Amino acid sequence: MVLTLYVLRHAKAEDAAAGGDHERVLRGRGRKTAKVVGRALARLDELPDLVLSSTAARARETAELALEAGGLAVELEQRREVYEASARTLLDQLATLPEEAQRVLLVGHQPGLSLLIAELTGAEPDFPTAACARVDLAVARWKDLAPGTGRLVWLFPADALAALASAQD
Repeated sequence: MVLTLYVLRHAKAEDAAAGGDHERVLRGRGRKTAKVVGRALARLDELPDLVLSSTAARARETAELALEAGGLAVELEQRREVYEASARTLLDQLATLPEEAQRVLLVGHQPGLSLLIAELTGAEPDFPTAACARVDLAVARWKDLAPGTGRLVWLFPADALAALASAQD
C-alpha cells in the first residue's frame, strides 16, 4: 500500500498583521489562488481524506478556501506544531495521523515544506506560495514514515494549477 501526501504552501498573504506573523491573512490574490488549488485538485481527482494545516491564519484560510472551491468535504485538522515547523517536526506530526487517512493534504510554510520534501524524496524543490506537490510514500502507515520513503510525483506552482483548474476536457 502506498500513502499519498499532498504538500501545499499557503497562498500569498498580507505583509503584516496587528497580531503578528501568526495572524497574517491572505491578500485578495491569495484568496483567489487558494480557490484555484482546490478546483485543480478536484479536476485532477487528487482528493485528500484529511487536511492537516498550520494554525496560522494564512494557512488555515488557504486550506478552507481550497476545500470549499474543490467541493472537498473532508476533515480539516489544525495544529500549532505545523506553524514554522522543521522537517523533523512535520515528520513527527504526520506520524500521528490515523491509519484510515490514505491521502493527506498538508498546508504549511517555508522552509519546512521544502525541507520535508527533501527529507522524504532527496530532492529539495523551489516552493513558491500556493505551490502544491504530490509525494507518494512507500509505507503502509503514517507512523512508519521515514527519510527516503517518498517519491515526488508532481509539483505545480500556482499558475500551472490555474491552467489545470480552467482546462477544458
